[in-house]
Amino acid sequence: MGSWKYLWQFTKSSIIGGVIGLTISDRYLTITPVRGISMHPTFANSHTNFPGSLKGDIVVVEKFCLDKYSFSHGDVVVFKLPSDHKKQYVKRIIGLPGEWIQVPQSSEVIKVPLGHCWVEGDNSDWSLDSRSFGPIPLGLIGGRATFIIWPPQRISKVESKIPEGRVASHHISLQ
Repeated sequence: MGSWKYLWQFTKSSIIGGVIGLTISDRYLTITPVRGISMHPTFANSHTNFPGSLKGDIVVVEKFCLDKYSFSHGDVVVFKLPSDHKKQYVKRIIGLPGEWIQVPQSSEVIKVPLGHCWVEGDNSDWSLDSRSFGPIPLGLIGGRATFIIWPPQRISKVESKIPEGRVASHHISLQ
């Protein structure tokens, strides 16, 4: 009889813990793996071998920024690909709504539409980003990467900065 009581308590605790975990994940923060080499050196790519670890980095993604779409230049965001919402990408915000962006390695200047942002990978030679698919709608952003939590030797804060050698967004006069 005592084992049934223990089993019932365990089941109730598990269900309550699961509901709390889902609520936190859905509304406040989640964790996600970062794969590929487009954000190297900020994130270790899936080809990097750390002894005894999973390949690539795992990051904490906070969702408080989604309340009022409060993003800054250099924030690393997780978003759904505009042409395929099943694919998730991690890139750095270079341009915000209403700003003029000079496309790297091009003479093209684009105004970022309202409700959109311009994102690029830190490893521009190996990144599929706004240079390929254009500005992304802010509504496709799932959150901002704030901390690397795996592997243990890479635990650190994700810096919000525009990497050197990248075109920073600024207003460009077209006169």
